[in-house]
Amino acid sequence: MPQNAIQDTNYGATPRRRFSGQSMENPINTGRGTASVSWAGVCRKWAIPSLLMFALAPPLAAAEPIPVQIQSFKELAIHPQFSAPATVVSDNHSRLSAEISARILEIPVRVGDVVQKGSLLVLLEKQDFELALMGNVATLAAINAKLDMAKYELKRARSLSKKQAVSEQLLKQRETERNVLQAEMQAQQAATSQSQRQVDKSRLRAPFKAVVLERLGHVGELANPGSALVRIIDVEHLELSAKISNTQANDIQHSTSLEFVSATQRYAVNLRVITRALDTQARTQDARLDFTGSNPLPGATGKLVWSPKQSSLPSELVSQRDGKLGVFVVQDNKAHFVLLPLAETGRPATVTFSPDTLVITKGRYRLNDGDTLSITNTNDSTMSSSAMSNSNTASNSTSSTINNTINDASP
Repeated sequence: MPQNAIQDTNYGATPRRRFSGQSMENPINTGRGTASVSWAGVCRKWAIPSLLMFALAPPLAAAEPIPVQIQSFKELAIHPQFSAPATVVSDNHSRLSAEISARILEIPVRVGDVVQKGSLLVLLEKQDFELALMGNVATLAAINAKLDMAKYELKRARSLSKKQAVSEQLLKQRETERNVLQAEMQAQQAATSQSQRQVDKSRLRAPFKAVVLERLGHVGELANPGSALVRIIDVEHLELSAKISNTQANDIQHSTSLEFVSATQRYAVNLRVITRALDTQARTQDARLDFTGSNPLPGATGKLVWSPKQSSLPSELVSQRDGKLGVFVVQDNKAHFVLLPLAETGRPATVTFSPDTLVITKGRYRLNDGDTLSITNTNDSTMSSSAMSNSNTASNSTSSTINNTINDASP
């Protein structure tokens, strides 16, 4: 037995040799002598054919193009109508109250009456205030007479003073009497004016053209200052209030036409303002619009209808990849996924594509960005030679305007 071989005595039937690693050669009995076999040679013998086999093997087949159908954006573009709930509101919805304490003599209006500005709504008892006014007028007349006498005496005193017939003290006394009476007269004039106002307040008049909504007081009752007697609403100064979402606010600001639809009537409106605050419960903004023609009735309900200036893609063409919404277009015969940051599932997406942009309509469910395409409807009218020649240009234009894409959702 060779020196570098160790006899394995664990199995009696077939001896095995284990090598100590000092030699890579194994003696083999060939019947005509003992030969040595080099293990390195054996490895070289089999390694070279293996490498040749891998080198000559055919390359792996490239991913097959995915069949799709496409259409130009100008054929797919739609102009959907969006809407939001709206109500006609009045600038003035007033509860008119008494300013004096008096008994109600008459309420000449009834619920539903249209009253003009200045029309009498409530008549209160004014006898006590007229008596007070008469007393103040009489007092004012008495003061005026005294003032006239004081002015006369002052004038005479000045004349005598020039002749040194009166003392300087008497002259000063006449001037003081005149000044005191002038002050009393001013105070009495104010009291008289106040009494006149009390008399005027006995007649409650309409501050604007309005419709009477409710009679809160009744004839014979004692009205006190601050007690509401009539409720009216302004019928001339009206505006539309619409509750819109944050994404709809941008659409309305860039809309070509705005209309208020109530029952079968349509009213043209113009946007006045969108409040820069959200309702804490509904999470909506309040849009206020002015009527440009005839006015509907105050309190009328309906919906605000508008169409955005830009075209939109149907909602079924919006796809989702990696949790983001977008649309697949053709670019260099490959699928290009254009992100639509403001898109919402199930709603048309407003985009800024060029008319010749080729949009993938069928076969997009298995697509990913960069997949090679096989267009199957190249013979259709939608894929005319001019459209195909412009596909790369339109797609490149689409890519350059992704950041400028405006995409909003309809309600």
